[in-house]
Amino acid sequence: MLKKGTKLYSILTGSCPQCHQESMYVEKNPYNLKELYHMNEKCSHCGLQYKIEPSFFYGAMYVSYALTVAIGVAAFIISKVFIGLGLIESFVAIILSLIVLMPITARIARNIYINMFVSYKPSTHNEKHND
Repeated sequence: MLKKGTKLYSILTGSCPQCHQESMYVEKNPYNLKELYHMNEKCSHCGLQYKIEPSFFYGAMYVSYALTVAIGVAAFIISKVFIGLGLIESFVAIILSLIVLMPITARIARNIYINMFVSYKPSTHNEKHND
């Protein structure tokens, strides 16, 4: 299911969307909040520039919004329908879910966004660009 060469692999691991050889992030732990958005400038294996243009990742905010809505709906359904909590407790569950998952959501939104524009190229994993 999680094989190199798939968009899902790059999205869930945070690896370079073009070669899948290294992490795009300097710090792999998303809960190190000081380093949450600190990315490598480019891939050392294939030379892909991660910030394709200035302010490129602002578009990831829209992806993040969709992810947080999905998480909120899931938290509400799980807490209200499956666990049987009251309305107030269900909203508290939504808020706690969103706060706890915020670092992961932020990174996955960036990963999804860059994978919308960059495709996997298996031939690039052994090449190095000399820029």
